[in-house]
Amino acid sequence: MVAKVYSAAAWGVEACPIEVEAHSGRGNFCVIVVGLPDAAVRESRDRVKTALQNSGFRFPDGRVTINLAPADTKKEGPSFELPIALGILLSSEQLRWMDAHHFWVTGELALDGAVRPVRGVLAMALEARKQGVRGIVVPEKNASEAAVVEGLEVIGVQSLSQCAAWIEGRAAISPVHVDAAAILNSNSECDGCDFSEVHGQLQVKRVLEIAAAGGHNVLLVGPPGSGKSMLAQRLPTILPKMTLNEALEVTKIHSIAGLLPPGQAIITRRPFRSPHHTVSDVGLVGGGANPAPGEVSLAHNGVLFLDELPEFRRSALEALRQPLEDGKICVSRAAGSLIFPARVMLIAAMNPTPDGKMPGESRSSPLEIRRYLDRISGPLLDRIDMHVEVPAVRISDLQKGKTGEPSAVVRSRVESAREVQLQRFSNEPRLGCNAHMAARDIRRWCNVTDKLRDLLIHAAEDMQLSARAHDRVLKIARTIADLDGGREIREDDILEALQYRRLDRQLWA
Repeated sequence: MVAKVYSAAAWGVEACPIEVEAHSGRGNFCVIVVGLPDAAVRESRDRVKTALQNSGFRFPDGRVTINLAPADTKKEGPSFELPIALGILLSSEQLRWMDAHHFWVTGELALDGAVRPVRGVLAMALEARKQGVRGIVVPEKNASEAAVVEGLEVIGVQSLSQCAAWIEGRAAISPVHVDAAAILNSNSECDGCDFSEVHGQLQVKRVLEIAAAGGHNVLLVGPPGSGKSMLAQRLPTILPKMTLNEALEVTKIHSIAGLLPPGQAIITRRPFRSPHHTVSDVGLVGGGANPAPGEVSLAHNGVLFLDELPEFRRSALEALRQPLEDGKICVSRAAGSLIFPARVMLIAAMNPTPDGKMPGESRSSPLEIRRYLDRISGPLLDRIDMHVEVPAVRISDLQKGKTGEPSAVVRSRVESAREVQLQRFSNEPRLGCNAHMAARDIRRWCNVTDKLRDLLIHAAEDMQLSARAHDRVLKIARTIADLDGGREIREDDILEALQYRRLDRQLWA
């Protein structure tokens, strides 16, 4: 007979429904898996057979056919082993499950029948709720991850035999419940670092506060040991707490990538990703033969820190241009196109010259300096909102032991500015902060007087700013006004925003 068990397959950062059809018939013994399975799915035949036998069940003697529908969707990974095993038990009439069509099932099987955790359970749970499914059967270590989705009955199982006993009513398994909002509020503080640990660098701290308030990208240029990496690592401590929807998006991406620790329900802190400069193009922006999220997507709703920016591959940096503009990445393959979210704050750091000194003090020749700086293209620089010099810290300042404002104080100002932006964009769900504004939004929300407009035009012409850079100056000025509690953009806001576009004109002129 033919039996059906329902599951799901990961497609990008989403999940699509899969029907696992099992047929046990007569003929010579063989197990066939069809429906575009990858090597891991094909290998599941032997694991499922051994797990069934070690769980006290009989494996059918004849021809067993497993079909994963729809047949044109590629199936990857070991997550289909539990539904395949249940399908074989149902088709061989060793098990009866009247509610099979109300539940989705996922899980990897060990040889002794234990159910191991798998990737992408949160994406599967979200899709199950969207499809109106009653519940989902998952490995016990994935249960809290799936339970953050409200309105879904989540059953966590430890083994194949326990799952079969629950189906037949011989064992009771209580659905798992998780209060995601409570977890998010109680575990969102960053540990181990604070803004007060950075001595001096008041201007750079001001720039990072503006960047955090408006979601802007920043380029830090300074000699080695000036604190560029230290400042970037502490930026997440002044960012506003994630909302529940943002946390779900981040958790879903990390679950698909296999980076969510077993048993953890939800990621509560904004991501901070700092890939090494040897990262490949695919590793940075995502893709590959089996498309997976890259570093820029893993940093979604958080910070992507690129230290030693000129040392990255030119092609990898150029691949960032589109996601920095659109907040997403479209990966096209013959089988179809995938969209990976990539709404990040880019913080880049670099030395001003090959030997780390400012151009006037460097021993490098002008040609060597030019070649070093030309590793970063003008279009990429144009997409970085603010450029700031990070001077070397004097040893005397370090010895004085003076500390700056703690992260909590700075974050309170940032959150106040973000609250102003949320109210401003309350009817525009696509906009979360000032950095997300498009040209039409800038014309609406960044109005200036005729006098300030003339000032900005003359400054843009003198500095040879592009149209994109002009718009970003207005967005930065809008953020500065929000931080200071102003409803209108003032002259001081425009002048301060303009000075954050001067460094690239000096170094790359």
